[in-house]
Amino acid sequence: MAIKRSTKNRKKKKTTKKQNKVLWWAGRVLLGLVAFSFLWVVALRFINPPITYLMIKRGFEWQSQGKGFKIDKTWLAYDDISDNLKKAALAGEDAFFMTHHGFDTKAIEKALQRNQSGGALRGGSTISQQVAKNVFLWPARSWFRKGLETYFTVLIEFFWPKKRILEMYLNVIEMGQGVYGAEAASHYYYGKSGRSLSRKEAALIIAILPNPRKWDARRPSAYVNRRANSIVRYLNHYTIPE
Repeated sequence: MAIKRSTKNRKKKKTTKKQNKVLWWAGRVLLGLVAFSFLWVVALRFINPPITYLMIKRGFEWQSQGKGFKIDKTWLAYDDISDNLKKAALAGEDAFFMTHHGFDTKAIEKALQRNQSGGALRGGSTISQQVAKNVFLWPARSWFRKGLETYFTVLIEFFWPKKRILEMYLNVIEMGQGVYGAEAASHYYYGKSGRSLSRKEAALIIAILPNPRKWDARRPSAYVNRRANSIVRYLNHYTIPE
């Protein structure tokens, strides 16, 4: 009986050792990923991302349609972006951008109410959340991706000033078929720089953002035009980061 107990104890100790080793390595990997994410976010406070996953994905989608690989983007510094476009982004996409810490709880509550029937969470995303999704993650509707989006939103709100968040948003967001950011969109739709957009032009660009691959700021539908007019009416109500 003593021999049997001894054998069982040895096996148990061996199993425990293996489990502890796995947990130790898993902890180190997790710690490494967290450290990497912190460094990544801090670095992008000062460095403009050359490309995003969404841009690459859309480029291959465009190519698969026989239209060639297209990524049209030009970085425009925050101070050079038209104030009309900055205000339009707040009016049309995130009314409480200057006061929230990454999440608009009222918008999230409304989105949850609309999705009570089940399925993926839709709507309620702030500009900060959209930056987290577009810069650090991939386009997908899942709770796992949403969890990562929440994590990166907290990080960028902590490490970046609001000015940098808005600058990033207006330079990486998809604004048309293969078109990304204010400068590329301004040239694509109006043949001019994003420095000199009028109030209505800025509002139309923001108005198409819910579906920039379907809607066109040059030929707005009745719905897009109504949305743009609403944005124009509220432009002066918003203060932008300085």
